[in-house]
Amino acid sequence: MTMEGRTAIVTGASRGIGLAVAQRLVADGAQVIVTGRNKEALDEAVATLGGRKHALGIAGNAADASHRGAVVAAAVATYGSVDLLVNNTGINPIYGNLLDVDQTVAAKMVDTNVLAAIAWVKACRDAWMRAHGGAVVNISSIAGLGPSPGIGWYGATKAMLSRVTQELAVELAPEIRVNAVAPAVVKTKFAGALYEGREDKVAATYPMKRLGVPEDVASLVWFLLSDEASWITGQTITIDGGLTLNGGIA
Repeated sequence: MTMEGRTAIVTGASRGIGLAVAQRLVADGAQVIVTGRNKEALDEAVATLGGRKHALGIAGNAADASHRGAVVAAAVATYGSVDLLVNNTGINPIYGNLLDVDQTVAAKMVDTNVLAAIAWVKACRDAWMRAHGGAVVNISSIAGLGPSPGIGWYGATKAMLSRVTQELAVELAPEIRVNAVAPAVVKTKFAGALYEGREDKVAATYPMKRLGVPEDVASLVWFLLSDEASWITGQTITIDGGLTLNGGIA
């Protein structure tokens, strides 16, 4: 199976899961547009991916319509298509009880974690996928599967993203497939507060006795984007080292 001749947009891909997804796609022959807020970090990511022949980095806010338009236009102009989309951008600037969440912050999280993902799908559909087909993977979280104390609002936005994934899959079939993945704790800077300084204790609650690494998620995302998954749409697939088998969420 190869991704030769396909172009992917991966948001939030200067590091962590997004960068691992981009690396997996490039390794299989795809060209990738990676996005993020930090231009220097994106430049480093592009160098890691092999330079402009394989990847292009465009800095900006994923929730900004002008940024989305520029990224999609650059994908078509530079590599000729927009076949694949990975909505990896997500924020969680708060920790605490749901009733204490600042409403302005809560709204910003919905805007970034959910509404921006929908808008990215629309932009790719309008520019390429409606006429040529495509595949989308949204990065959700096991925090969206049930109560996740301390990160409850983040979990609520991820539950919404998984629900949106189902709706988009129905609306866009059969030309465009839309799926999601729901990781448990993956060893990234974003998730650091959930395990740093106590990794062995946290990992002990997982049947697989380790936390995830970005490459674990990248492999599943690659599969869902590939033609190997051509009869799969509207699904949120849990990837958690068995954590939820023990009743754990976060």
